[in-house]
Amino acid sequence: MGSEEVSGRRAVAVDPTPTLAMRALSRLVEEPPLIVITGMSGAGRSTAAKVLEDLGWFVVDNLPPQLLGSLQDLRHQAMEGSAPMRLAAVIDARAGKMSGSLSQTLGELRADGDRPVVVFLDATDEALVRRFESVRRPHPLQGSGRLMDAISGERVMMADLRAGADLIIDTSGFNVHQLAAKISSLLSAAISSRVRLAVVSFGFKYGVPLDADIVMDMRFLPNPYWVESLRAQNGRDAAVAEFVLRQDGAAEFLDRMVAMLEPVVAGYQREGRRYATVAIGCTGGKHRSVAMSEALLARLADVEAVDAFIVHRDLGRE
Repeated sequence: MGSEEVSGRRAVAVDPTPTLAMRALSRLVEEPPLIVITGMSGAGRSTAAKVLEDLGWFVVDNLPPQLLGSLQDLRHQAMEGSAPMRLAAVIDARAGKMSGSLSQTLGELRADGDRPVVVFLDATDEALVRRFESVRRPHPLQGSGRLMDAISGERVMMADLRAGADLIIDTSGFNVHQLAAKISSLLSAAISSRVRLAVVSFGFKYGVPLDADIVMDMRFLPNPYWVESLRAQNGRDAAVAEFVLRQDGAAEFLDRMVAMLEPVVAGYQREGRRYATVAIGCTGGKHRSVAMSEALLARLADVEAVDAFIVHRDLGRE
């Protein structure tokens, strides 16, 4: 995979009166939440734990789900006596029937007024197979069976937990350094008062990003690939961007996309969700999706309470 291009632009909050959800989220800066790192085996939980440790969090690895409440109690006790304690727990498939137990524990904590931030790491089956084969270690659920059977079984086990996660990170195609950089950026959203919005350009021929919350298809626009003078360029080049944005429907798409995102972001704030991914695709992830993602990022600078950044996932793969 080619190197991932990332840049960011902070939006300006235009409403001086914060909502109740925004005030609650703002308190997380002074009162860091308990972070739970979970997800598919081989998707990068150990890397996430190391990133948190580097950011000053105390991380408990392979914690049984039933002890999560005790860890939350420890966090509250530490907050009463001194500076807030940054605690995180890594919980994985080695805990046996983890998904149901963890979901139950999380529900009990939320009923008591606590809301741990759940980060779910995921990757494609192909990426997971490559990783297990490269380290020559069995999957925790594999036993005497096939690796793919273990991965499939774990996906079923983790489905409900993934659906309820605050943050899903697709680690497919990343090396350790790229993954650490992405996790560091995204985990910062867990204690932010803004909605952290990732605008991701991608190529459909390489697959839709697993962590996409909203997917938009730019293949309704003419492809610059078929213009000889533009083929070697990409959507960040002025000539390609101008070609894409002047096409019928391009400006209308941007207007309606921003209008659609405004109530969605407001809803995320009400629900306490602090991160989302908007994936914009074209055939190869080089021209149309890149140009439209850059244009959308510029528009998002005027959207209330959004902290947006851009990722060109497949740029450079061709």
